[in-house]
Amino acid sequence: MLKWALIFLVISIIAGALGFSGVSAATARIAKALFVIFLVIFVIMLIMAVMAGQAIF
Repeated sequence: MLKWALIFLVISIIAGALGFSGVSAATARIAKALFVIFLVIFVIMLIMAVMAGQAIF
């Protein structure tokens, strides 16, 4: 998911440099949403890993 967020970020930067402000804004919004989803999933998995580690030890 982080890979797709970075891809959309690069597309947004290129579109902004070429003057396509609508495309740039849309892809930036998608990149932000994917990054937030990635962070939420990462934090959930991190908490689950810590809990599993405590259960084993």
